[in-house]
Amino acid sequence: MKLAEETPEINPEEAKATVVKLSLDCKRVIQDIWECKDSVIALNDLNKVYRERMKELQNSINLVENLYNEVDEESTRLDLKLFAESQLKQLEHTQTSLRKANLSCKLAIDNREKDMLLGSREVRAEQIRERRRKANKDQMSKAAAEVTENLLSISKMIEGTVKESSNALGAIEKSSTTIKHTNKELKDQGGLIQTSHRLLTKLNRRECTDKILIIFALILFFGVVLYIIRRRIFGMEK
Repeated sequence: MKLAEETPEINPEEAKATVVKLSLDCKRVIQDIWECKDSVIALNDLNKVYRERMKELQNSINLVENLYNEVDEESTRLDLKLFAESQLKQLEHTQTSLRKANLSCKLAIDNREKDMLLGSREVRAEQIRERRRKANKDQMSKAAAEVTENLLSISKMIEGTVKESSNALGAIEKSSTTIKHTNKELKDQGGLIQTSHRLLTKLNRRECTDKILIIFALILFFGVVLYIIRRRIFGMEK
């Protein structure tokens, strides 16, 4: 209830200005984190400051969103809504920048601590080169012999692969020839099937014609029989 009574008294422009100020403060802290190379303690202190500023920023954005529900003027409501949405998006980018800054700072601190413990990178590189120069000649010869043996083995493998590829190519050519012959046979069979289809069609037509002729002959036969019977019956009556 207390928040609901105080919210209408807050000026929207002042609330927006507070959000912008806190957003800039967060970005300044992130910039300090980018430049921090001292220690993990200093980095943690900066992150603590950032969390405090971020909490204040989130509260201020929430206040702007609450003002959106309290203000009556439509243009002011729309302005507050767009402002809050924009700040929330910037907040996401700010969080991403914070993570990147922390990673960069931790990496720089780690490298600094390593340099302090083991000397500079140039010194370490020189030490590595010196150890390599002092490596045992027998080991180098053994390594060279192993490399030569590996190269010979690889050469044999390549030769075998080339031979297998040649055999595979020959098999593919044979398969291609077989496919061509098969295709030709299929075409011939297709022509034979078409010819058979035409013959069957003709036979079906001829069978239909034969049935019609048989029916017609039966009708004619029965007609003649009836005619003869009728003539005999009427002839006997006379």
